[in-house]
Amino acid sequence: MSDPTEELERKREESNARADSYRASRDRLNAEARALADERALIVDQIRAKSAEAQDHRRRRDELNAEVREEKRLREEWNHKFQELAEKVQQVRRARPSRQGAVPVWRLKKELKELEFRHMTTAVTGDQEKRLLEEMKRLEAAIREQEEQLRRDPDVDATLKEYGEARDESERHHAAVGELAESAQREHEAMVTLFEAGDELRRQADEVQTRLLDVKGNADEAHRQHIAAIEEVRDIEKLLYAARGGRAPAAWPPAEAPREEDFLARLKKGEKVSTEDLLELQKRGRA
Repeated sequence: MSDPTEELERKREESNARADSYRASRDRLNAEARALADERALIVDQIRAKSAEAQDHRRRRDELNAEVREEKRLREEWNHKFQELAEKVQQVRRARPSRQGAVPVWRLKKELKELEFRHMTTAVTGDQEKRLLEEMKRLEAAIREQEEQLRRDPDVDATLKEYGEARDESERHHAAVGELAESAQREHEAMVTLFEAGDELRRQADEVQTRLLDVKGNADEAHRQHIAAIEEVRDIEKLLYAARGGRAPAAWPPAEAPREEDFLARLKKGEKVSTEDLLELQKRGRA
């Protein structure tokens, strides 16, 4: 009959081998988990950077939109003033007596517009076009002459200057509205692009987090299996101790007997423990 300790020794070796295998798997999975955690941290940093940049664009967009509102207010203000001055100019022109036999400016301008429209929309011969252009030039000269006469009056000249300034201010604010609105739109589009990029990064971070949880779960399971194999080795060591009659090997140097805290530390690290260590610890437990 074979020695029963041989079978126990074989099982102990198998358990030790499993413990080593589970420990290697645990360490490999923990290393993979750390790599995934680092990858996720890098993505989170990118998300924060994108978000901060997007917030800058949002802040700039809001500032530009506020400027747009102010320019619109000023444009409406100058438009109103422009309309008032336009009416005042008309009143001044009507109140000022025209030169004897002179056609009023408003009628000259109306005739000029009609000729311009005719020139653009009607097919004419070369001679007809020549006469048409000459008549347009004559009307322009007559309008210019009467305008110059009006400007010789200081009150009229001042009114016309105010009218021109109001028109220019209205046009300036109108142009500013367009430019600022375009800039605000560009800031808005840049903000949206960055937020969309952030959403994509969050999706990637979630995927990495899912993988991280899976790997961490597998690492925890490998650790549990490792501890179970270590405990199995411990139980086999107890059986070997009993099978050997409860005696420790005579060649065991007492001075090298392990301390319990050293043994437990080695066990927690997943290191192998010997039969002699277990025997000595059990013997000390009975003392």
